[in-house]
Amino acid sequence: MRLVACSNCHTQYDVTDVIAKSIPCRCGSEIENVPLRPIAARIARCGSCGAGVLSEASTCQYCGCEIIRELGDHSLICPECFARSPDASRFCTGCGVAFRPERVRIQGHELVCPACSTLMPARQVSGVGLNECLACHGLWAPDDSFDLLVGRAIEARQQASAAELQQLRPRVTGSNPSRQSVQYRKCPECDAQMHRSNYRKTSGVIIDSCAEHGIWLDADELEQIAGFILSGAAGERPAADSAARRRQRAASAAAIARATLPLELERLDRAASAVGHSGIAVESVVNLLCKILK
Repeated sequence: MRLVACSNCHTQYDVTDVIAKSIPCRCGSEIENVPLRPIAARIARCGSCGAGVLSEASTCQYCGCEIIRELGDHSLICPECFARSPDASRFCTGCGVAFRPERVRIQGHELVCPACSTLMPARQVSGVGLNECLACHGLWAPDDSFDLLVGRAIEARQQASAAELQQLRPRVTGSNPSRQSVQYRKCPECDAQMHRSNYRKTSGVIIDSCAEHGIWLDADELEQIAGFILSGAAGERPAADSAARRRQRAASAAAIARATLPLELERLDRAASAVGHSGIAVESVVNLLCKILK
């Protein structure tokens, strides 16, 4: 795997199969796609867990994984310190930075609109990469793009004068989401049904989010959220729904579901025995597994 990192936001990208001379970063910067030159760095970290290791240690004292010291021609080079690490490493063995590469979004990457099935071309808003539907004017904010946009709005509020703040009014006040028609959207990346939530619980703006890939905003919802933040109604706290936290919540939910699987299987087995028909249990188990592993 060949990595590059943005010098501005330090987001990593896997450019193993990318031939373009430069790639756009989600923060709006342009990253030069050039092979990195490794340096001879001391093995100071475990490539599996990132913990510090002794100079002569053969295994990590924390996770027990083998410390590979003969790196040979391993292709994984840290985009931050340029130390060479084993190909399967999750952390740099030199500086300890985590390897979390994202998929390269080259210019022209299109997605199918979850609202009207029209192809959505890529564009930038305030230097943040998005996909916009030209038919229904919805916006797809991949990964942390939504949080970057919210951050821009918070910065604008903090930099505004007192006179400018007095002129700002929330574009959404006192709306009742329960009176709005419910429309569930599917993620344009993985086609899974997205979760609906009231932004900041009081804005009245219902957003659709995929824990793994991003947030969908219907027409004018970005403007409504910006007005809600700039008016001061949202407070000064940073965006709560970062992609990292969404992924953590999704992982926690999956872990809880897997932990309860044995109990569910036992319950289904008792139900099947009561009616003397194992087919019922088999069908229920299949449905349960599909739900948990979705």
